[in-house]
Amino acid sequence: MTLLLFVLLLAGMYFLMIRPQQKRARDMREMQASVTPGAEVMTTSGIYGTVTEIDDEDGTVVLEISTEVHVRFARAAIGRVISPGPQAEAEAADEVDHPTDSDTQADQIIERKD
Repeated sequence: MTLLLFVLLLAGMYFLMIRPQQKRARDMREMQASVTPGAEVMTTSGIYGTVTEIDDEDGTVVLEISTEVHVRFARAAIGRVISPGPQAEAEAADEVDHPTDSDTQADQIIERKD
């Protein structure tokens, strides 16, 4: 009985702690790998910038943080993508069929009234 309780405790720890952490790490790696030039990103240190260059060989990205100010970061330093680059936006637009007429989009807006 004690052995069964110990096994259940380990299984519970795996499903409640280890597995979600692995999923978050996998999602972060996928997000960092999908960054394209032109994407606005925030680094883990809180610096906002636009990706201007990606070096897959070194695993680095060059961010433009201000006009004519370029800084090289490790790709793993990208904490989140604020807006995807033009290439990613074009691919997303091809995948999702949205109405292009602005009147049609205006009709789809739903207001919340409390």
